[in-house]
Formats: sequence, structure tokens, C-alpha cells
Amino acid sequence: MFEVGEGRLPRGRVRLAAERRRYFDLVAEGVGTVEACRIVGVDRRTGHYWRQGRPSRAGANARPAPARPGPCSGRFLTIEERIAIADGRAAGRSLRAIAAELGRSPSTVSREIARNARPCGEYRPHAAHELARARRPRPKTGKITACPELRERVQAMLDEKFSPEQIAARLRRDHPDRPELHVTHETIYQALYVQGRGELRRELARALRTGRTQRTPRTSGEQRRPRFAEPMVMISDRPAEAADRAVPGHWEGDLIIGKDGASAIATLVDRSTRYTLLVPLPRGRGADAVRDALADTAATLPAHLQRSLTWDQGSEMGRHHEFTIATGIPVYFCDPHSPWQRGSNENTNGLLRQYFPKSTDLSAHTPEHLAAVAAQLNRRPRKTLDWDTPAERLAKLLTETK
Repeated sequence: MFEVGEGRLPRGRVRLAAERRRYFDLVAEGVGTVEACRIVGVDRRTGHYWRQGRPSRAGANARPAPARPGPCSGRFLTIEERIAIADGRAAGRSLRAIAAELGRSPSTVSREIARNARPCGEYRPHAAHELARARRPRPKTGKITACPELRERVQAMLDEKFSPEQIAARLRRDHPDRPELHVTHETIYQALYVQGRGELRRELARALRTGRTQRTPRTSGEQRRPRFAEPMVMISDRPAEAADRAVPGHWEGDLIIGKDGASAIATLVDRSTRYTLLVPLPRGRGADAVRDALADTAATLPAHLQRSLTWDQGSEMGRHHEFTIATGIPVYFCDPHSPWQRGSNENTNGLLRQYFPKSTDLSAHTPEHLAAVAAQLNRRPRKTLDWDTPAERLAKLLTETK
């Protein structure tokens, strides 16, 4: 039941124009909807209809009240809270004041208005409540499924062995004015890993660097700790220009090992540009074979790209002093158990395992195939290069030094 204003007689099915004006005057003065309805003498449901822009005629022409939802989690706004937000806005109160009355964060109120207000800026609580309820059901259609063009682009870049993060960044960079093609790397991972979504072909998971079809914790293997008879120059003595990555020509190197340790490929990564060279080792990974292979590769580089080489303390560099005599390139050694001191090379070796899986025979790969793999890797955008490719960054630096 509701209370009737003092002195007002039942008037039947007539337009309550005076009561409607008085109701809005009270709301403008800061009176809440329920209290204003009590003072005016109308059902509070009528006041809610007026606030929603519904017809003010009573009786058969009045629209029924929206069905109230069942109980939901306390982290969602209720219809009563949305009505209080509408009342507060009509009264001219700040979002912080409204949030304090509701016991909510100001950002919650701000987001509610931004998401559910009409395009003109008007906030209608019942309409907002229905919008919020419509968005709540799960699961939803993924963005990649909803946009065939986005799906095709993501699949094409996965075929080129781009990582999800590289894909997401490159799409934003190449199409800044097309938000329908913007996607986060997490969305791509979900499309690949989550069962039953079918947003991307499941076999594309093999195009990822790890080749995994589900997420697993990362582990790191033990690091080697050999020593050399010949004196080593440690990384602490490396020139400052190599440490700050400002100048190309300072390389980090290592081996990736094949099945049973019987085959290997040498990898060289420029610290400044992340440009990668792959060196075949057809004669094995002994110190003499590695020395000769690295010296032959260094001879193909311009003089200004022959500045230094950083390696771990693996036995394959036992002839490091002879390599330096032959090429004029000093070799610096990392501290034991410190792979982060050649982090660019460690990261690149992880990328290369996508092409050369563990426990496979690496001697089967021809020099031409190694060159093609290196070229593809150098065409992939890198986050650390502000999404330039290593080839683009090297070309830019070489142009600037001329």
C-alpha cells in the first residue's frame, strides 16, 4: 500500500500533471524517489515510471514494471543501487558522494554510468539494469570468432610463427583506426588453449614457440660449469658500449644441441638489434670445429659489425684465444650459472626450438635452410624493439652510421 498526500482525493484514470511536476521539483531538491512519491501521494512505482520517461497516465495505459531479477552476487549492482545512482545524478550530487552513500567505489559508479547510460548521456536505472543483465551470461562469443577478417589475420601470422603478443602489437600498429582488429595476446592464447571454443584451428598451437596445447609451468635446465686452461676475459671487462646496446656489432653466442649431443648449431645474436645468424657445424661441436665455423662466419660481416662476442663457459670455446687472433674479435665470458648475462641469445635459442625441436638430428639441416630460418626470425617484430623487426632495426642503424 502507499500513502495518499494530505487533501488529495482519488481522481481515477486522469493525468496526474500536478503531482508529476511536484515530484520532479522534490527530486531536484535532493529528495529520494521513495520519499518524493510518499509526499506527492503516488505509488513509488509511478515515480519510477516518471523517472524512466514512461507514460504518466494511470490504469490500463500504464506499462507494467520490469521483472525484477533473482538474487545475484554482491559484486553486481542491484536495481535499487542503480535507482539511487539515478536519484543522485538528478540531484546534482558528485559520483564520489553517490558512491559513499552506496558503499561502493567511485570507479564502480563511474563505469556503471559510462557503460549503461544512453548515448545522449541520460541514465535510466531500469534500462541500465537490463543492459547489465544481458551482458552477464557466459560463455560469450569470442572476438576472434565474431570477426572473420581478424581470425584470418591472426591465423596467417601464426603460420609465420609470430607469437600472440607480437600479433596483438602488430595489429594495433598496422591498423590504429580499426578497433575491430585490435585483440589482446591473452585472447589469442584463450582461442588456442581453451577447449571447445574453436576460434582458431587447434593445430595452430604447434605454431607457437613451445608447441604446447595447454599452459604448463616453465622450468630451466642446469647450466654447464666447465673451465678453460687459457685465460678468460670476463664479462665485467666488456666495454660499456656493449652493455648499453647502443652500437651494433656486439654479439652473444651459444649452441643449440641436437639428439644425444651428436649435432649442434651455433647461434649469434646482435645485442643492439637482436639480428640473428645461424652457423652450421657439420664437423661437430668440438672446440676446433666451433672456432673455424665462427671465424668463417665473422669473415662475412662488415668491419663495423665485428666488435665483440660474449659466450658462456662451454667447452666448445676452448680455442677462444685462437678465434680472437684469427678475427680480431675479443671474446668475453659470462659468470658461471648466469644465463641472464647473455639474455638476448637465451631468448633467441628458445625461439629457435620452434624450428629445431629438442631430441632431433640438427645435422639434417642444410646451410640454406638455416639461412631461411634466420631470415624469417629476423622478420618477426620484437617487443623490445618497439615492435620493429631485427632486420628493420639493423638497416636503420646502418643507414644512420653512413
